[in-house]
Amino acid sequence: MRHLLHVILPEAMPVSYKERLRSAMGALIGILLTGFLGHLAISDTAALPALIAPMGASAVLLFAVPSSPLAQPWSILCGNIVSAVVGVTIAKLVMDPFVAAGLAISIAIAAMMALRCLHPPSGAVALTAVLGGSAIHDLGYGFVLWPVTGNSIVLLTVAVIFNNLSGRRYPHAMRIQPTNHGTKDPAPIQRIGFSSADLDDVLKDFDQVLDIDRDDLETILRRTELRSYRRRATDLDCASIMSRDVVAVAPDHPLKTAHELMRNHHFKALPVTNDNAEVVGIVTQTDLLDKASWASGRPTIGLLQRVRLIFSGRSAPNGTVEDIMTSPVKTVSSDTPVEDAIIILAEQGLHYLPVVSGKNKLVGIISQSDVMVGMLIDRAGK
Repeated sequence: MRHLLHVILPEAMPVSYKERLRSAMGALIGILLTGFLGHLAISDTAALPALIAPMGASAVLLFAVPSSPLAQPWSILCGNIVSAVVGVTIAKLVMDPFVAAGLAISIAIAAMMALRCLHPPSGAVALTAVLGGSAIHDLGYGFVLWPVTGNSIVLLTVAVIFNNLSGRRYPHAMRIQPTNHGTKDPAPIQRIGFSSADLDDVLKDFDQVLDIDRDDLETILRRTELRSYRRRATDLDCASIMSRDVVAVAPDHPLKTAHELMRNHHFKALPVTNDNAEVVGIVTQTDLLDKASWASGRPTIGLLQRVRLIFSGRSAPNGTVEDIMTSPVKTVSSDTPVEDAIIILAEQGLHYLPVVSGKNKLVGIISQSDVMVGMLIDRAGK
């Protein structure tokens, strides 16, 4: 009996109770508001349904797995609308309900896959158009506008607001790509283990629709790979390898000052700190090259960067470090294991990481070179 249950029951999901509660509450609020607003919208039209059953399946995706490709805005809107059009059309052309149901589902799936808007609940939308009875049939193509499009827009709007307020970015964003240096060399994270091309080839061989974003899958695999390396790595922490005599600049320092400090000390990056020695940003050689204009050998704020600052809501540029620095900046604490710093440097394509105390005060900085030397020293000591 235990073996049978093991075969039948899927493995428990590695999801916290907080996340489970968040998903359930999202679906509750989403369906409740969709039904309520639908009722208000059609209060004078008794023939129209306020809410259709496929929205329940959409709610599962939108609130329980908002990162799924099947749950993205294009999938729910386009998938539901296309399936509704297909369902209504088949219902008008084919009299036998079972034949019509089969045709509606199959054509809807083909259309959604062609339009890259596969959304499983949309299959129920197509079936509803065929098997929904006279009330649905009497609506004709009006069924596409209401309740399908109306319900979809309301539920999607609630999902966008609720997911983002509860800490789940939605629509699901593509993962941050490492800095592209414009060379043929792959990003640091791609120089170990499998390559992106390897993953693409495996997915082609697998030849099935996966309910996970391709980039998310690669990120999960690479983090797993890095963690396996970390488990076999050193026991050093960032305090053991960081530079402690750090040269920093203030946000209101002129660009010329930052440039001279980099040139005189042969640095490629400078932490930016406020009056309390708290890290508020970092300025790099790339910032000076990309965001500053050069006149008579001196960096200034050019027109393009001024426009960028205006649209970002920043204060008027004054030709200071604040105008070009990267903020917020990724930092680590002095007791952060070196292996964790390696993951951050590799995944985000960074070259430097400011090291801070518990109050975000600057205590040091580590570079990729520091990490490599530290690992070599530690290995030699063993």
